[in-house]
Amino acid sequence: MVDKSKEGLTRLRTRPGERNFALAKLGIGAGLRMAGHTVANLFRDDDERGSSDREFYIREAQRLAAELGSLKGSVMKAGQMLSLYAQYFMPPEAVEVLRGLQDDTVHVDWAVVEPVLRQALGPERLAELDITREPIAAASLGQAHRATQLASGQELCIKIRYPGVDQAIDSDVRTIARLIGFSRLVPSGLSLDPVFTEVREMLHREVDYVHEAEMTESFRQRLQTDPRFVVPAVQDRYSNSELLTMSFEAGESLNSAAVLDLPQARRNALGAAFLELFLREFFSWNLVQTDPHFGNYRIRPGGAEPRIVLLDFGATRRFPKQFVGDYGEIVSGALRRDRQRVIRGASGIGLMQHSFPESVLDGFYELCRLIVEPFSMGQADVPPQLFNASGCYLWAQSDLPQRVTMTIARTALTRHFTIPPREIVFLHRRLAGV
Repeated sequence: MVDKSKEGLTRLRTRPGERNFALAKLGIGAGLRMAGHTVANLFRDDDERGSSDREFYIREAQRLAAELGSLKGSVMKAGQMLSLYAQYFMPPEAVEVLRGLQDDTVHVDWAVVEPVLRQALGPERLAELDITREPIAAASLGQAHRATQLASGQELCIKIRYPGVDQAIDSDVRTIARLIGFSRLVPSGLSLDPVFTEVREMLHREVDYVHEAEMTESFRQRLQTDPRFVVPAVQDRYSNSELLTMSFEAGESLNSAAVLDLPQARRNALGAAFLELFLREFFSWNLVQTDPHFGNYRIRPGGAEPRIVLLDFGATRRFPKQFVGDYGEIVSGALRRDRQRVIRGASGIGLMQHSFPESVLDGFYELCRLIVEPFSMGQADVPPQLFNASGCYLWAQSDLPQRVTMTIARTALTRHFTIPPREIVFLHRRLAGV
């Protein structure tokens, strides 16, 4: 959504030299502040140092988010994507800095995006539309405006790519890679090349509106007979590589009072639908929309049952059948309490190696068994009090996250994990959202 309290940007810095200068200045400033903070810490005790560290990194997160938000484009999105990987190799404070980039809602002024519309549509097709100048949603790579087709009265949503963001991707990713390298926050000898390769490829997918139109139509066709879901219809006449125009599909935010006040049974049905959709995408279609941002969903709470409006398929990616099969082995093995099956699947996708100590393999199996606990009613190792009489898992009464964390620490799993396969990171981003 758009934050109406923030001023719109009147220009975008899209030239590589201009963006690199801004990022270099940001890096130098952060380095100087870090040096001063480190010196000051020499004169603090342990308690003061911990408190000072937290305050320092919170301030840095705010500075970083503000500067990258003004740059917009792929540098902002790359920072968001990098935050998904950061938990595997960066200190918690650095992860917190990167996660500060997740809520960018600053929009750009109409004067910036109007030339994109004029060039992409031409005067004849542009004259067919009445477009609202205030955006209804803004993100790091583009923003959406509501429109009406004058001849038919049909309500439309036009997604406009910010000018120049597609051309800045490679330069932005290289610059961020250098900044991360200079920060000394990455363990020596650890190559982040696969991470930045994945980030670069995902960014190119997300600015490819032709690809997104194809994915949107694919999902619409797959779900058109399922009354629980609504997918916008792409309007080819007003869509191209810079614009994506779809039918406007109304709905309430997931955090709106209209949704939060729904009866428990209806909210349960929504949760089940979200989970079932994810499982169908991954295991049946091998095609997953990997961005779980709440802004990509709307709820229609009325009718016989609430409906979910699905938006934004730019982050959709295909998963190799072999990967899906191996991942399925982990899940099936955990549900069936089959340790050998779990380890076989984990080895297939590169999470575990048969050469790891038996204690580590046992720890990984225990971790997987814990993670599927909500779907394991009746198993002897699952506390029966965590299920109600209807067999529903009592999430609010469960200490499962704490037990998972303790298992990871107790079995020294973190010492044997490396950066996971890139498919895992984006798959788990969506799974966490579900």
